[in-house]
Amino acid sequence: MSERVKVSLVKSEDREVGIRRAVELLSVVESPFQDAHVILKPNFNSDDPFPGSTHVDTLRALVVLLRELGAAEITIADRAGGSWVTSEVVAKKGIPQLAEELGVGLVVTDMQPAEAWARVDVAGGHWKRGVEIPKLFLEAEAIVQTCCLKTHQFGGHFTLSLKNAVGVIAKDSVFDGYGYMREMHGSQHIREMIAEINQLYAPNLVVMDALDAFVRGGPATGVLEHPGMILASTDRVAIDAVGIAILRTYDTTPEVASGRIFDLDQIRRAAELGIGVGSADRIDLVPNGDPESESAACAIEKVLSAG
Repeated sequence: MSERVKVSLVKSEDREVGIRRAVELLSVVESPFQDAHVILKPNFNSDDPFPGSTHVDTLRALVVLLRELGAAEITIADRAGGSWVTSEVVAKKGIPQLAEELGVGLVVTDMQPAEAWARVDVAGGHWKRGVEIPKLFLEAEAIVQTCCLKTHQFGGHFTLSLKNAVGVIAKDSVFDGYGYMREMHGSQHIREMIAEINQLYAPNLVVMDALDAFVRGGPATGVLEHPGMILASTDRVAIDAVGIAILRTYDTTPEVASGRIFDLDQIRRAAELGIGVGSADRIDLVPNGDPESESAACAIEKVLSAG
């Protein structure tokens, strides 16, 4: 991609205020959500408190905002990772009650029948037999993705918006039990495989809740810092690059801290595939007008420009 893309940044301790302002700063002229059925993809990897998983207030704020932007229908959809059971994760987090309160749908994707899934090829050559993905993501009129800011100690190195796509595809085949996650985690190309599945769908909006972050450890628990930020973009590579720059302002892992940001496997492969922007100089970091946001953006831009 050669065009410039925006990543908005708002320093805020109030998720509703921060999310609303971050989306406003993107200056999208025409809402892609007008009269649309919107699929809202959070991070329900585990039932651990934020940033181990999406904060319930983030979901609430996004649902309210999407309705204001014209969404006709909203469905929250995800699955858990590892050995966690998605139905138990969402129950512990109170998501069924939230969905009922807000009048939105909730789909636990790994409880859907086989006819709700499609097996698809993945370009790039690292997935042996493609993957399986819920048809609701393939047929969605609009998709919003919300991710956390954290490192990942099980091969991914970091889990931001690109890694959030792993929760879209099946953990195990709904048709024959094949272990897609076993394949991915057993491969030396795990980070390229993460990038490649992002070709299967394109979110209209990505919101990163970076009020807190795991700068080491992750994805369920880790060393906690408090950036106190909300980020938004329509470009997954750009927002992840900015997220990595934020992690680099702390004592983070060698895998995240070393080398050029656009040489990191997830970022490099996603850029090669045209999933997002191809270099840091194509990112316009747009801070809110307050001094705290401006100062944070200045520090992040220095890290981005350094590599």
